[in-house]
Parts: sequence; structure tokens; C-alpha cells
Amino acid sequence: MQVTVYSTKPFEVSALKKANEQHHHELRFVKEQLNKNTVDLAKGCKAVSVFSNDDLSAPVLELLYQKGVRYITLRSVGYDHVDVKRVIELGMRVANVPEYSPYSIAEHTVMLMLAMNRRLLLADKRLRQYNFELDPLVGFDMNGKTVGIIGTGKIGGVVARILHGFGCKLLGYDIVQHKALIENFNLKYVSLEEVLSCSDIITIHCPLNEHTRYMIDATAISKMKQGVMLVNTSRGAVIKTLDVFPALESGHIGYLGLDVYEHEKGLFFYDHSHEELKDDSFNRLLEFNNVLITGHQAFLTQTALQNIADTSLFNLDCFENDTPAVNELSAE
Repeated sequence: MQVTVYSTKPFEVSALKKANEQHHHELRFVKEQLNKNTVDLAKGCKAVSVFSNDDLSAPVLELLYQKGVRYITLRSVGYDHVDVKRVIELGMRVANVPEYSPYSIAEHTVMLMLAMNRRLLLADKRLRQYNFELDPLVGFDMNGKTVGIIGTGKIGGVVARILHGFGCKLLGYDIVQHKALIENFNLKYVSLEEVLSCSDIITIHCPLNEHTRYMIDATAISKMKQGVMLVNTSRGAVIKTLDVFPALESGHIGYLGLDVYEHEKGLFFYDHSHEELKDDSFNRLLEFNNVLITGHQAFLTQTALQNIADTSLFNLDCFENDTPAVNELSAE
């Protein structure tokens, strides 16, 4: 089957080609994002493969359908960028990658915590200037700290496992409670309000939907401990960016670690080093010494990339053979 692979990045091509050795689809790699202006790149293809920042709104889906596209495979877990209802109405099919490596994102999450706590960026900068004074580099023991995990699925579960090894006290908030986390890691499920008010560190691992958008806003932040560490490696719009600035300035938020950003579309995954960045909120975040941002790279391990490629190509096989795809999305 002919497939246009949108938003192709050099780091994922080899994994996709390796996966395709077992599937034999005709992959057409393009670096452009999918949007209304790039739909023509899918001409002649029955399927498209898309990334998390591609546009799969109703108008784009309708244009794809007109071009003959009937199948969509997502190279991501999240699908908040997809109008799934319109996909179904058009008679198209779409499937995601429900998991690829929870360890990659969980380990990156803990890395952000440790890097901020022990001020690694500042330590490295000062050392390269031959400044070996330690005064501004004081951190804290993770052992004994209370960590609130918002979203205790596969990724949040691995975070719990790692932090339990550090000796942290674990609080969890989720609509589904996992008995194994309670029994194995002494995680205690509590209300969101208790997570916010009792945690020294709060880490977010939930999908973006109508219930979680701006879950962390000024009201939620006001309930947090003074000097709290807040980490988000899920979806950018779970945090209302404008509401974190007063808390950062006052010290209410003592540390902010992000691998995602509310307005990252068109920003992350591209080289903007030779242009003026006109995103005032992002530029303002970079001014804070207690903010650490990575550009949506938490997933970026060899294992994760190969798993994403393998599952994406498997989904295409299911579509081509008109068989049920276990990863297929429904409008429910």
C-alpha cells in the first residue's frame, strides 16, 4: 500500500525502513507537516502516517478523503489532534501506538527532577568558567519527599516504580486505580486536591482531553506547596502556561520541568536558531533559572522509535487486509 509519511524526521527513517522489511508497504517520506496546504502530498496514496503535531481536524480529513486516503496510522500515543468522530463519519480508519516505551518517558521525567534538584545546568556552566563555588547548587534528598503522580497508567506506573526505589512517598490520582502500584510501591490514591496540596513534587502523565485541558491553572497552583516542583511530560495544554508566571516569580513554583509546551506546534522538532522566535510565553519561560525545558524528546530512545515503527506498520497491515486493528480508535 502506498503511504505518505508526514513530518518525517531523520531520526525515525531507519526504524521505519527496518520495520517495513516485514511489511512491504511503499513509504513516501516527506518532512512537511500535514495541514490543509500539504494534503496534495498524499495524492495517490491510500494511507498516511502522521506525527503528534500534524493537523487531523475535520477540514483536513475531508481533503484527505477527496484525495483517496482511507487509512491513518499515528506515530504517537496521543490523538487529541485527531477529529476521530469525523474519521468515522467519513468511513476512514485510524489507529495509534498505545504504548512504545513507557520507560523512555518515565526515565526522562525523573531525569528532569534530578537535573533541576541538583542544578546540573548551572553546575556545568559554572564549572566551564572554572567557578567551583557550591553556594547556589544546594539541592535536596529525594528520599522521603512526597511525589504526586497525576495519571498512573503505564508511564506513571514506571515513574512510581523508579521513585519508590528512591524512597519517595507516592500519591496517585487517576480515574482507574491500579492495585499493583498500591501493593508493590505503597502508592496511595487520593483526590486531585490532596495531590496538589500535599506533594513536594508533582508529575503529570495524563492524556489531553476536555477533562484535563488546563487542569493545572491558577486555582490548582494556589493549592500547591510553596516551592513545589512541577514536571509535565504528557501534553502541553494540561498546564495553562500564562498561569505559571506569577507562581514562578513569587517562588510558589520552585522548579518547573517541561518536555511539552502548550504552543509547541510549529516550534518543537524544527531548527529555529537562525530566526527570531516570536513566542513571548516561551521566551519568558526561558528567562527563569528554575525552569528546565526539553523539546518533546522524552520518547526519543532507540527502543521507542523501533516500537513506534513496528506498530505503525502493523496497523497498516490490518487496514490493507481489512482485519480488526487492536489499536484502532473509535468515536466513543
